[in-house]
Amino acid sequence: MRMGDFSRRTGVSQRLLRYYEEQGLLAPRRLPSGYREYDEPDLRTVRAIRVMLAAGLTTRVIGELLPCTVDDGQGPVVACSGLLPDLERERDRLDDTISDLLAAREALDSLIQVTPERDEATGEEVCWADTPREVAVP
Repeated sequence: MRMGDFSRRTGVSQRLLRYYEEQGLLAPRRLPSGYREYDEPDLRTVRAIRVMLAAGLTTRVIGELLPCTVDDGQGPVVACSGLLPDLERERDRLDDTISDLLAAREALDSLIQVTPERDEATGEEVCWADTPREVAVP
C-alpha cells in the first residue's frame, strides 16, 4: 500500500513515517516510480515503534531492539534476553528523569506558594514588585 493509505491505517503521519525511515527503523520497498510501498510486516514494525516510543525509548535504542522484536499477536515483544540489560538501563534513565521532574515540580510548588493571589476585596492583581517598600514574603 502507498504512504497515504499506510498513514491512515497506522494513524502515523507521513512525516513521521519518513522520519522512521531516515532513522533506519522502517524500510519500505521502493517502486520504480520512487513511491514507497508498505506491506503487513511494516504495519507490525510501526506498531512496535509506537509502543517503544510510548515506553520512553529513543529511536536509537528502538533501532537496536527492533531486529529482536516479534509480534506475539497482542503486540511487540523483545525476544532476546541479551537485551534485558538495555531495557533495564532505559528504565533507570526514565527513573532519573522522573526524579528530576518531581524535583522541578517541588520547586515550582514553592514558587506558587509564595506568589501573591489577587486582592480578595477588589479582585485586582497584586504585584509586590510595584511597591517601593520592603515586602515581607510569607
